[in-house]
Amino acid sequence: MTTSLRSAAPSTTIPGEISLRVTPGRVVLSEWTKFRSLRSTVSTLLTATVVMIGLGAMFAAITASQSTGFQPGTTAISTSLTGTFFAQLAVGVLGVLLITGEYSTGMIRSSLTVVPSRLPMLWAKLAVFAVAVFLTMLAAGCTSFFVGQALLGHRLNASLSDSGAIRSVLGSALYLTVAGLTAIALGTLLRTTAAAITTFVAVYFVIPPLTNLLPTSLTDHVAAYLPSNAGAVMLDGTFGLAHPLSPWTGFAVMCTYAVVLIGFAAWRLRRVDA
Repeated sequence: MTTSLRSAAPSTTIPGEISLRVTPGRVVLSEWTKFRSLRSTVSTLLTATVVMIGLGAMFAAITASQSTGFQPGTTAISTSLTGTFFAQLAVGVLGVLLITGEYSTGMIRSSLTVVPSRLPMLWAKLAVFAVAVFLTMLAAGCTSFFVGQALLGHRLNASLSDSGAIRSVLGSALYLTVAGLTAIALGTLLRTTAAAITTFVAVYFVIPPLTNLLPTSLTDHVAAYLPSNAGAVMLDGTFGLAHPLSPWTGFAVMCTYAVVLIGFAAWRLRRVDA
């Protein structure tokens, strides 16, 4: 009897150990569960969607009622996607809360205990956020485009087959996704909700207008490389920039900011205790 029990022990222990092994797929599933369980997830994504479509429709209706047509630096496509710049606040807040919420409640200690190498948790969090936000904002961008063009009327509107239209709709979703990933990086670096949101708002809403106070010769070259201005050219407009970057170059600059911040965030997460 003793011999048979000893021989059976390995077969009952090993499967249990394998089932509890931390794998990338299980880490992603864990982060998805946390993401959809947050009360802020649905509310912020819904807010971003409503703001994007609603403000795009409002600006399109205002433009259609004016005899002067479009403002300098804007087009039919960019006008319908203007809500993107306001929706980024909701997306940024969601990105910050996704990580700082764990620090404020102490859940981060449990997360890092389950995933002791730490970085897979950050990669999974970024991946889950990116997929969810991109798909949601792509749907919102498409809706905003078609609603805006309908309100602009036959005199001013554009079609999806026009040059730059598909890129701009896709670009609105990419812009918001990268902005949200930047917010996660800021939240991981600063670890407090107030500090991370304040920094995000400063970078995307406060600093760009302040560059207008600089000498024109300096503003023309600096403003185009700010993350919000660099990514904005994806939306088929210059938005007052004297020397805007090309769409994909500007998006690459925006992504570079995000990658650098994520790198610093990963370093801090790995080196500093929660």
